[in-house]
Amino acid sequence: MQTMKLNDIRDNEGARKGRIRVGRGIGSGKGKTGGRGQKGQKSRSGVAIKGFEGGQMPLHMRLPKRGFNNPFGKDYAEVNLGQVQKLVDAKKLDAKNTIDHEALKAAGVARGGKDGVRLLAKGELTAKLTFKVAGASKAAVEAVEKAGGSVEQTAPKKTDKASGKDAE
Repeated sequence: MQTMKLNDIRDNEGARKGRIRVGRGIGSGKGKTGGRGQKGQKSRSGVAIKGFEGGQMPLHMRLPKRGFNNPFGKDYAEVNLGQVQKLVDAKKLDAKNTIDHEALKAAGVARGGKDGVRLLAKGELTAKLTFKVAGASKAAVEAVEKAGGSVEQTAPKKTDKASGKDAE
């Protein structure tokens, strides 16, 4: 039986291939022009012709455009009633206080949402809670009222469509 020593450990033959040292003499096989051919834009340094296909229409221009980015779309943080109930059970939300964007953000459930919080009906709600949110689905409002709570929906901030700034 033969024992193995740390100084006997080696990579398998050919497991690590050394990098090619370009432009190091004609005898290396990659000397003189360094595998770039002669002359032209691509033989120079600092050139990257991304997506160029030799005058043919590039692929990214041949493919059809898809989708639409609404510049006036609202960004709501979506919160489900089941998540709120879990936070109330875990004592991270106080059921006596009004639950608004700030409270949900502090509890770590409302991420983002620069236009406020939208309440959705997924999950069970048993606690009597008072919500002050930017929006809520009909089912969510019904579920909150069924549990004995209330939902106050605040109007989202009006923006001036021309400048994109808040209207006074």
